[in-house]
Amino acid sequence: MTELTQKQTANWRDYYEMCKPRVVMLMILTSMVGMFLAVPGMVPLDVLILGNLGIALVAGSGAVVNHLIDRKVDAVMRRTHNRPMPQGRVAPKQAAAFAAAIGIAGMAIMLFWVNALSAWLTLASFIGYAFIYTGYLKRATPQNIVIGGLSGAMPPLLGWSAVTGTIEPGALILVLIIFAWTPPHFWALAIHRKEEYAKTGIPMLPVTHGEHLTKIHIILYTVIMILVSVLPWLIGMSGLLYLAAALLLGGGFLWWSLMLMYRPKASTAMDTFKYSIVYLMVLFPVLLVDHYLFT
Repeated sequence: MTELTQKQTANWRDYYEMCKPRVVMLMILTSMVGMFLAVPGMVPLDVLILGNLGIALVAGSGAVVNHLIDRKVDAVMRRTHNRPMPQGRVAPKQAAAFAAAIGIAGMAIMLFWVNALSAWLTLASFIGYAFIYTGYLKRATPQNIVIGGLSGAMPPLLGWSAVTGTIEPGALILVLIIFAWTPPHFWALAIHRKEEYAKTGIPMLPVTHGEHLTKIHIILYTVIMILVSVLPWLIGMSGLLYLAAALLLGGGFLWWSLMLMYRPKASTAMDTFKYSIVYLMVLFPVLLVDHYLFT
């Protein structure tokens, strides 16, 4: 079976899968919102297209490095064992070359056609995710996703700085929202996949400290996330439409967190994880609509 697996050849879908396109698309959504919030009118078309293309390529490169570093872990987990590298369709050298190619292309786009600040911030986000989080923190501490979550929270700032060439409070608030959202989002998945993480030896919080403490952490971070999500309204960055949406969506997230703690079913952890994605996919576009209609 191993010999047959090794003879499989990669196609473009394997390389596309290693870029984690759904994750990157969510990142680009928040990056685009950051761009539009940075200006009162329309974002320059070249920055809109090239900026998001550069960010997407560098983010995809980081995802490929994640696949490369975690290939042995992925082989153990049911969720990931069919990925291209554990199945032998893509060799480590091929993955490394692909990551380098799209990463360098993305950085070149950011440096030469966007601006230097957004390029270096994008590079910092790549290093934080690919090497600091995946290569070290993920295996070093149960708080890995809290500390490492900053790199994944950067896209709104990357988009904002791509337009303005500056770092401004509004952009940092957007980063803070995603930073607070990341732990309850990921810990819900970690609870659902607890047994698989236990096999890998990765010290995820549900494995090292149990599900009960993890659920308490999810509730606490959800409350923090709700409080942080109100900041755009408090500083005059948004209006009542966004405030209502933030409280409604945050209330839904808290409801799922409480259900996970007090009335869990077999599917509750995964349902909470899925809702967390919907939360972010709705919150940021509503902020954008509010920006153009009411502020």
